[in-house]
Parts: sequence; C-alpha cells; structure tokens
Amino acid sequence: MATLERPRLSPARMRPRDVMRVGAVGLRTRPLRAFLSALGIAIGIAAMIGVVGISSSSSAELDRTLSALGTNLLTVSSGTTLLGEAAQMPMDAEAMIERIGPVESVSSTGKVPEAKVYRSEEIPAPQTNGLVTIAARLDLLPTVGATVRRGTWLNAATERYPAVVLGSAAAQRLGIGTVTPDTQVVIGGIRFTVVGLLDPVPLAEELDSAALVGWPVAESRLDFDGHPTTFYTRSQEARLEDVRSVLAGTANPEASSEVDVSRPSDALAAKQATSQAFAGLLLGVGAVALLVGGVGVANTMVISVLERRAEIGLRRSLGATRGQIRTQFLAESLLLSALGGAGGILLGAGVTVAYAFSRGWPAVVPAWATVGGLAATLLIGAVAGLYPAVRASRLSPTEALSAP
Repeated sequence: MATLERPRLSPARMRPRDVMRVGAVGLRTRPLRAFLSALGIAIGIAAMIGVVGISSSSSAELDRTLSALGTNLLTVSSGTTLLGEAAQMPMDAEAMIERIGPVESVSSTGKVPEAKVYRSEEIPAPQTNGLVTIAARLDLLPTVGATVRRGTWLNAATERYPAVVLGSAAAQRLGIGTVTPDTQVVIGGIRFTVVGLLDPVPLAEELDSAALVGWPVAESRLDFDGHPTTFYTRSQEARLEDVRSVLAGTANPEASSEVDVSRPSDALAAKQATSQAFAGLLLGVGAVALLVGGVGVANTMVISVLERRAEIGLRRSLGATRGQIRTQFLAESLLLSALGGAGGILLGAGVTVAYAFSRGWPAVVPAWATVGGLAATLLIGAVAGLYPAVRASRLSPTEALSAP
C-alpha cells in the first residue's frame, strides 16, 4: 500500500518592502528613543561634514583669491647682516630689478621707523597700536593687487604733501571708517590728512597695519633716508622661478645673502595647509562622536530586543525563521542609523553654507563627503545592530513567550 508523502513546508519569504516595514515598527512605537539614538549619529556626521565642507570652502576661496590676485608676485626685502643688524638695500635696486627680462612691473616701499602713528597728539607715546609708517611708490596698488575701499590713492600731487592712506587694520585700530577733509592722524608729530582707506591685501599683509605716505613727503618731513626696504615684482608666470633665482643677486650684488625673496602665494598656501591639518584634528573628533553615537544605537537595540521578547516569540510561533528575526532587527538598526546620517548630512551642509555665506566664500560640500558619511552611518548601524539581531534570532518561541 503506497504512502502519501507530506509536502515540505517552506517559510514565507519577506520582500524588501516587508523587511523595511517590519524594521520600522520599533521606530514608530518608540519615537523619542529613536530620535535620541539617531541624534548621536547625526552629531557625529554633521561634525565630519561641516569640517570637510568648511575646509573645502576655504580652499575654494583661496583658489579664487589667487586666481584674482595672481601667483606671479615675488617680494624682495632687506634681511640682516652677519652681525645681526638690519641690512640696507642699494638706492638703485629698483632700477636693477626692472632690467630683468621677464619682470613685468616693480614697485617698492620703505619703512620710516621713527615716524609713529597716533590718532591725535593726546595719545600716550607707547600706545602705537603696532602701526608703522611706510613710504610708498604711486604704482604700488596695481603691483600688489590692492584696492581702495574709501577715498583715493596717492597721486603725483598728494605724495608731496601730508596725505596718508591707511591699511585696513590701521584704520580699524585708529577708529577711522570714513574719509572726510577733516579726518587727520598724527605721524611723526605732524598732522596728516587721511585721503584713503584700503581693503585687506592678502598678498601683502604688512600693508594692512601701515600708514602709507608719499615718498617725497617722507623724505622731506619724516626724516626718511630714501632707502627702499621691500620690492614687489610681477613676472611672467612661466619664468617665475628663473626670476626668483636671480632677484637677490640683482637687488644687492655686493651682499645677496642679506636679501630675502619670498612668494606671498606660497605663504597663503602654507596657511591653508595649516588649516587643513587643524581640520583633520576636528575630523577625528567627529569620528569619535560618530563612534559614541554607534554605541548609543547598539544600546538602544539591545534594550529593544529585551522589551520585545513577547513579539519575537509570537512571530517565531507563527512561522518566522531565525534569519527573518535577525533581518528585522538588523533592518531596524540600519534605519535608525540612516535617519541619523541623513539628518547629520543636512545639518553639516547647512552649517557649511551658513559659515561660507558669513565669510563671503563659495559654499562647497564635496560629494565624496556626503556619500562617505552615509556609508559610515550604514556601517555603524550594521555593526551596532549585529549583536542584538543575533541575540534576538537565538530566542526560542517558548523561551520568548514565557518571559515576563
């Protein structure tokens, strides 16, 4: 007599949509706990996105600045002698530099160390505010890429009379924001009329804290010896290194070792590199915050498994497999982390845009940072939810249903 074979029962398969719906049950039933857990992830991701975004925005601003000002500016300044004294540049140094073929333009300045700058005669002598007086050539502004914010620059008439143009920092320290015929400062005991205020000069920051006067009036009224102390040169970009190699010997053939040659754009790039190193430190802090957020997610999932043992037992009794239980809680952990990651990305991008807007920078949030941030949250969610998911799947139906 033939026996009938019993058909094998196969567990119902869960579609991805079902997995997501079941995984979201814990989030919907405990929204406050889910929010606080996701907040830890969001803070870590926001910190990382914000640091990367602000650093990238700063780099974009540097590139924009250098594109506008040019990277072909070289600065030649007097150094020190072997005895440690301040070296002196030859009077004909500017004319010698102009003879270098690839040099397109040259301008010079000279420090007037004895001419102190004060807002009025009532200011005590020691309170100089770190300001210096500099004799300037008329072609200085186009050479260094400076612009006038208020008033006008020196001209062939005003350079011979007590007229002064203040750098941005000098004007701020002296409390001068506008230019009128009555706006005056005291330089070397003589009243000078302020005819202009400059914008910040990124490639010649020493001019920001200076009071710039004409070369002739500095010689006639401020005991200036006429020796230039700094030269600013613009050269052909392709021949810049060639010019750089001969500038010291050309400016002072008798003592080229007493001449310093620098490229201001390199200083800006070095400053940017320092900022990026600091950004790397902050990025590490963000990673630690993200790790702490992951620990919070793991703790939330462990508690969720303990509180939902009856649910686990009922689902197992109705035919859910260990794998489906494991998938449910792993999906819940991933959803929780993904919510925190998405919120963190939005928050970090918002901080970047707000900070860049406040500084007048272009806002840049690299795509790799957002993709990497989201991937990091999913990885954290998977690692944080793995143990609770495995623990939930190992509960037997009778054990889970009998739990108090």
